[in-house]
Amino acid sequence: MDPVRQPAPPSAPEPGEDRPVIAFYGGSFNPPHVAHAMVIAWLRWTRRVERVLVVPVYRHAFEGVHDKRLAPFADRLDWCRAMVDDVVGGADDGRPPVDVLDVEAHLPVPSYTIDTLRHLAARFPGRQLRPVVGADVLPQLPRWRDQAALQADFPPLIVGRAGYPLPDDAVVFPQVSSSDIRARLRQGQDARHLLPGGVADRLDPDTVARCFGPQDPG
Repeated sequence: MDPVRQPAPPSAPEPGEDRPVIAFYGGSFNPPHVAHAMVIAWLRWTRRVERVLVVPVYRHAFEGVHDKRLAPFADRLDWCRAMVDDVVGGADDGRPPVDVLDVEAHLPVPSYTIDTLRHLAARFPGRQLRPVVGADVLPQLPRWRDQAALQADFPPLIVGRAGYPLPDDAVVFPQVSSSDIRARLRQGQDARHLLPGGVADRLDPDTVARCFGPQDPG
């Protein structure tokens, strides 16, 4: 299991919070793209959180329901690490650290968001874990496992997506689609403007064919 670095000194908690906040940024990351990187950078720049945990799903909770199929976990984990390297640059700049965790590979599958959060909460006593949720995903929350408990115990941090309502303290990030990126890559089109450089470097034609195949995997 991935080690976790010691947290930086916490910044002031958000209104109504009495514990330092850790952002839980889960997702398929199939592949991770520039909007994912922008969200991580924004969380660090604004120091809204003590640290950011990037957690690729091991197996999608809705696999078989929405015809989801993911690239191999090892590849997506590696892509996430490359993205974080591009965002953080390996320097200790005093901003909140970012950790990429393989935790879902060690939990029963599928691990629903609430299950992973409860597991991580035991690893971070005295911290408030808050999942990062895009405004476009909010309408889906009622279908999430134990969504009432999730919102009560792990209140989401909302990030904006173009065309969707958002809270006053959120910002809108570009509408970038991993599905569109996969389609571009399979067709041999350039997608580097949509990918962190370290991720793009890993998506050579052989990797694209192996991970995404001739049919849209997600």
